[in-house]
Amino acid sequence: MEILKFKTSIKCNGCLEKVSPRLNETEGIEKWEVDLKNPDKVLTVESNGATKGQVISTLDKIGFKAEPID
Repeated sequence: MEILKFKTSIKCNGCLEKVSPRLNETEGIEKWEVDLKNPDKVLTVESNGATKGQVISTLDKIGFKAEPID
């Protein structure tokens, strides 16, 4: 299991409703959450095979940006 973190453009619960179905169906993502209280709106993903590129691409397809945090 690998933990991936991203700074995102997800801003509110409405945004979460849009990204939830896509992230939930992405192969290799076991669990994820977004810290809306953090100014960077940090997305934390528990990955079991999903790559940073897959997560970024998934969000990009539905209009959200994500940058990996090392």
